[in-house]
Amino acid sequence: MPVGLLGRKVGMTQVYEEGTSVAVTVIEAGPCVVLQVKTPEKDGYTAVQLGYGEKPRRLASRAERGRLSDLGGKRSKARQESGIAELPRPQCEPVRYIREFRLAVGEAAPEVGAKLSVESMANAQRIDVVGNNKGRGFAGVMKQHNFHGLRASHGVQRHHRAGGSIAAHATNRGWSGRIKKGKRMSGRWGNERSTVRYLRIVRVDIENNLILVAGSVPGPNGAFVTLKHTTKKIRPVAEKTTTKKKK
Repeated sequence: MPVGLLGRKVGMTQVYEEGTSVAVTVIEAGPCVVLQVKTPEKDGYTAVQLGYGEKPRRLASRAERGRLSDLGGKRSKARQESGIAELPRPQCEPVRYIREFRLAVGEAAPEVGAKLSVESMANAQRIDVVGNNKGRGFAGVMKQHNFHGLRASHGVQRHHRAGGSIAAHATNRGWSGRIKKGKRMSGRWGNERSTVRYLRIVRVDIENNLILVAGSVPGPNGAFVTLKHTTKKIRPVAEKTTTKKKK
């Protein structure tokens, strides 16, 4: 996998490997268009910007469309007359999902306008999948942090699902009366960036642009995800040596 891929989570199913069922997540990855290539001379670092999924032109602003294709505006005409070379454009339709992949020093970058497909991941074995987990809205402490709640006995009125006190007692010496950082309380839960590392690729369907990975992937069905190189390093397991004790 030279750069990475963008895709959409389709759902979960199961496949059989040597008679054993394996739970897999189906991801529709690519084709992705190379929108921009960043260089150290111009941007200070080396990266490739990919786009996935077409967006209707009526939903895209003129700036978005002009970044991807030549609209023949006054500024571009003035640059052509003055002899200023314009940046290459992919000449494609507006895209829905855009992400950037950093490249190592000296690593070759694809050309602007090139399309990357699942075929580039046919030889990969493990990948990292990045996405946003499911958003659950405003959630209380019992649902979000698994609190057991207050007692359902006499005297506890309409506070059965409350979180209890949130700060230490000021009268107790050695404790401050303020709320400590990281206190688990009710609030918005989910819709946060999540990364699942070292997922095994079970199958790659090049014709339908599908990738089957073992395990779960963050986000609901239809959510956008990013597939990239795995950063997890597995140390080889050292063989155990048994020594006989002398009598």
